[in-house]
Amino acid sequence: MTTLLALDTATEACSVALLHDGKVTSHYEVIPRLHAQRLLPMIKQLLAESGVPLSALDAIAFGRGPGAFTGVRIAIGVVQGLAFALERPVLPVSNLAVLAQRSLREHGAQQVAAAIDARMDEVYWGCYRAEQDEMRLQGLEAVLAPEQACLPRDATGEWFGAGTGWGTFAARIPLTVSAQSPAMLPHAEDLLSLARFAWGRGEGVAADQAQPVYLRDQVATPKAPQ
Repeated sequence: MTTLLALDTATEACSVALLHDGKVTSHYEVIPRLHAQRLLPMIKQLLAESGVPLSALDAIAFGRGPGAFTGVRIAIGVVQGLAFALERPVLPVSNLAVLAQRSLREHGAQQVAAAIDARMDEVYWGCYRAEQDEMRLQGLEAVLAPEQACLPRDATGEWFGAGTGWGTFAARIPLTVSAQSPAMLPHAEDLLSLARFAWGRGEGVAADQAQPVYLRDQVATPKAPQ
C-alpha cells in the first residue's frame, strides 16, 4: 500500500496531507510568514496522529510553485532534507494545478482558469481540464499582466475561476467565467491527489531535482551590480 506525504507553503496557506492505507488526512492553516516555524511541527503532528513513521513514506510531494519565492523555498528545503535522509523520491506538483484540483473537489469544476496574484501587477496563470478526475494543463503556465490572460484556443463550455489572481484582478481579466472562488489557496489534500496520479505514472524524481518553478526568472536572479 502506497504511503505519500504532501506539503505546500507556496502561498499564505501552509498545509500537509498524508495518504496511508488508502486513507487521506490533512492539516491546513492560513498563516502568512509563519510557514518556516509551523511546517515541520505540522508534519510531525500529522504522522503521529496517523501512527505512521517517516520511514514508511514511499515519496514526498510538494508545491513547486509558482507562488511566493520564500514560501516555495521553504517547502523545497524541507522536502530535500527529508528525502535525502530517507532516500526517497520526490514529486513536484504545480500550485496552479493544485488550485484547479481543489476546484474540482469542492465545486465539481471540470474546466478551471487558475490565477495566483504574482504581485508586480501580474498573475500566475494556467488553464486546466479534468480528465479522469485529474486536472491537466491545457497549454502553458505563464506569468503575465491580467489583461493578457486567455483561455486555450479550443476552449468551449463553462470555466471556473480559482485563486487570488481573480480576487485582485477580476475586473482586468478579459474573460467571463461561470463562477469563481477568488480567495482560494492551494491545499495539500489536492496536491496529494495529483501526486497519486504522478506516482502511478512513475514520475518520482531524486531529491536533488526538487526545484522551484517561479515562471518569472528575474525574481530568482540577483540583479547585476550597477
